[in-house]
Amino acid sequence: MTTNPLRLCAALLLAFPMVAVPAGTALAAAPAPASHTAQPAPEATQAAVIEIMQRAADWQLGHPSAHPPTDWTQGAGYAGMMALAGISDDPRYREAMRRMGEQNGWKLGPYRYFADDHIVGQTYAELYLQFRDPAMIAPMRAQFDGILAEPREGSLRFDAPGALQRWVWCDALFMAPPTWARLTAATGDPRYLELAIAHWWRTADFLYDPEERLFFRDSTYFAKREPNGRKVFWSRGNGWVMGGLVRMMQYIPPAHPARPRFERQFKDMAQRLLALQHADGTWRTSLLDPDSYPLKETSGTALTTYALAWGVNEGLLERSVFAPAVKRAWAGLTASVQADGKLTDVQPAGQDPRAFDPQGTEVFGVGAFLLAGSEVYRMAPGKAKPL
Repeated sequence: MTTNPLRLCAALLLAFPMVAVPAGTALAAAPAPASHTAQPAPEATQAAVIEIMQRAADWQLGHPSAHPPTDWTQGAGYAGMMALAGISDDPRYREAMRRMGEQNGWKLGPYRYFADDHIVGQTYAELYLQFRDPAMIAPMRAQFDGILAEPREGSLRFDAPGALQRWVWCDALFMAPPTWARLTAATGDPRYLELAIAHWWRTADFLYDPEERLFFRDSTYFAKREPNGRKVFWSRGNGWVMGGLVRMMQYIPPAHPARPRFERQFKDMAQRLLALQHADGTWRTSLLDPDSYPLKETSGTALTTYALAWGVNEGLLERSVFAPAVKRAWAGLTASVQADGKLTDVQPAGQDPRAFDPQGTEVFGVGAFLLAGSEVYRMAPGKAKPL
């Protein structure tokens, strides 16, 4: 696949209708393998967490990604940098994000409706909430007001005409809805959050498998099967959803009528993913056929770790059950950070389980790692207290 397959196909799908292909009949699910008979992970203090986070961030800042500056890959990286800026005493990370926004003219990506092109707005909105400079959100607000005035409705099948103008793939739930929710926080206008909630559930109701408690990447995977006959559930795709749930619930008020449904989906997926964790603390690219893809993978692992740790910190997940899993996951992640700060074991941009070069890295993987670290840090409240 290309480095950025969604951007490559975005213009094509917007311009050329495609014929829908009926999904096949689903196979009965087999029991998930027992996967975590693990030794206790090493302890991590807040000081150790912040040190390795800053090392990874410094490596990334010193090795800038070649992706366009408003690309989703960069946007995920920026989200992690902002999470680090929130806990680090070093102002460089926040200032790097402010310079990025200024250089971008505070604009989103080039495609008006494309979810991946919205993610950079999460960082703009967070910076606005800190600096209160209206210029930081003005282009995004104008664009989203235009979308509210001229919404794009239609089929959520990935092969339907104009599909990428809608949230038809599970990754989109990390990219777009949290951006809309943050704009409500920045402006006080509830319309952005309400659109995010309504369209979240349109996509979730379509792509979520209630039997497996996991998300298909998109409708083209409904009938696909792994070599072992199981359904295809991609680790990073489900990690995007878990991270998206977190980033939505951070901005949905506790008394909002939609809040309980988000919490239920979050808890259901967390329980399922807990059962699929491996002894080294990580998740493989294929959640239900790990033997076909035996390498550990850090971007999906980091997103899931971020979500589970946040759930523990917020009291949504039982600490005695989930904190040990987070501890194992963090140990597995940090084992992939080299001495110079390079994060390895990152599956390149894609859309399904794949084999990959374990020495590979990507800015979105670093962003996911920093998000995970920010919540692991919160689980160790006291610089001398172990996780």
